[in-house]
Amino acid sequence: MNVSRYSAIIFTVMVLLAMNSYGQGQKKILFFQTDWGRTATIDEFCEKAKAAGYDGIEVWLPSSEKEQQELLEALSKHGLKVGFLNGTNKSLPIGESLKAFGDHLKKLVALSPEYINCHTGSDFFTFEQNKTFIEVANAISKEYDIPVYHETHRGRFSFNLPDTKTYLSRIPKLKLNLDISHWMVVHESLLESNEEDLEAVIARTAHLHARVGHAEGPQVNDLRAPEWKSALDRHLDIWEEVIRNHWKTNDTFTLTTEFGPPNYMPTLPYTKVPVADQWQLNVYMMKMIKERLGLQ
Repeated sequence: MNVSRYSAIIFTVMVLLAMNSYGQGQKKILFFQTDWGRTATIDEFCEKAKAAGYDGIEVWLPSSEKEQQELLEALSKHGLKVGFLNGTNKSLPIGESLKAFGDHLKKLVALSPEYINCHTGSDFFTFEQNKTFIEVANAISKEYDIPVYHETHRGRFSFNLPDTKTYLSRIPKLKLNLDISHWMVVHESLLESNEEDLEAVIARTAHLHARVGHAEGPQVNDLRAPEWKSALDRHLDIWEEVIRNHWKTNDTFTLTTEFGPPNYMPTLPYTKVPVADQWQLNVYMMKMIKERLGLQ
């Protein structure tokens, strides 16, 4: 082969490899640690999250101004992003609940979070009632340019797969935070036969709550145990599909590791000792997802 031609081929291959490497390098996941079950101070918690490799934390905004200030100071001190939670208060008359929902969202967007995750509506509300909460959230999201996601969650409008598909088809701007562990127990399966049903959900998911559920409950006792391999693999497959789909149009995906504390975490009878360590399981999930997707 002609030396100059050979050199040109080598150069072209190197350029293509570099371009591919550059493109892959731009795709990333921002990992958030849940403060659900937190017992440490917020400063201690943020320090621990940063040391473990998290990019941020997901929290409910504290009610007191003092605690809010402590949260903001800890986030700044440790260089962490924040995702806030917001929810529909189902104990209030629906008009009051809707106002409180919107007012609190406006308070949250003023703090410039990375995103807001909503426990929206109720499984006992009508479609139109739930739609009002979704539309209020979507309008505020658009006005302030802060992503607002609606979590698939038992007890909310999105408590099952068929109903959620209806909402997606009728509300084009609806964006989901997929916590599919809820649906595993609601539908008493790993949804292996529902790939077509999941397509619309995956296409509209922009955030994940990573927790491994199973046909009899929303959280396995320890995802590292071999008896849960099929449930773990099923969740990982769905999570990867969601993330890679999102990466087609966005370079960054956000994900919260959300293995829960007791009593969401199974405990031993009488002593109430948890059967596994919540923090360790969440960090393990983060590392496993990074490894699965080839992230550093």
